[in-house]
Amino acid sequence: MTIKNNDHHLSLGETTDFLTGETIADSHDERYRQKIAKLLVHECGFDRSMIDKATPLIIHVGGRKSSIKVDFLVRVGGRISMVIKYNPGSIVTRRQTCLALSRIIAPYQIPVAVMTNGEDAEIIDGNTGEVTANGLARMPGSESLDAIASAHPFEPLPDKTVELASRIVQACEVDGACPCDTDVCVIED
Repeated sequence: MTIKNNDHHLSLGETTDFLTGETIADSHDERYRQKIAKLLVHECGFDRSMIDKATPLIIHVGGRKSSIKVDFLVRVGGRISMVIKYNPGSIVTRRQTCLALSRIIAPYQIPVAVMTNGEDAEIIDGNTGEVTANGLARMPGSESLDAIASAHPFEPLPDKTVELASRIVQACEVDGACPCDTDVCVIED
């Protein structure tokens, strides 16, 4: 295995994506993403077809258009019912960003948002913004998420809420991102 240091991002070669079977770049962050994917399937009981990985999201804020990738979206009954955002380091400081993503990635409020660093997690109620549980082992499983989704109205959010959530994501995931991060970019019109 060849280890390359590209600027300050450590590349560990290539690996096989657990969900898709595709060959992807290996890194410490990707290893955590693979751990989360395996947990969703093996421990939480989700079928791979229910999980979307690295979903692109276009954000429009103040005349700027940016693109980020959302780590995992879990669908129940055809609707996104859980969003999972991975970032290394402190999960508490990224709670609002994860909640904001749950308000803009779909045309409705996603019921469950999970912020994780791959070792710990905060499970957040999308409606209230309250942390309902801590720890990767406490992420809702297939049956629990199905019950949550069944009771959720999946109604559109007010435009003002979507705008404010977009600004939070822009500030934290684009403006505050590493300039050499390939998962984030500003799109020129």
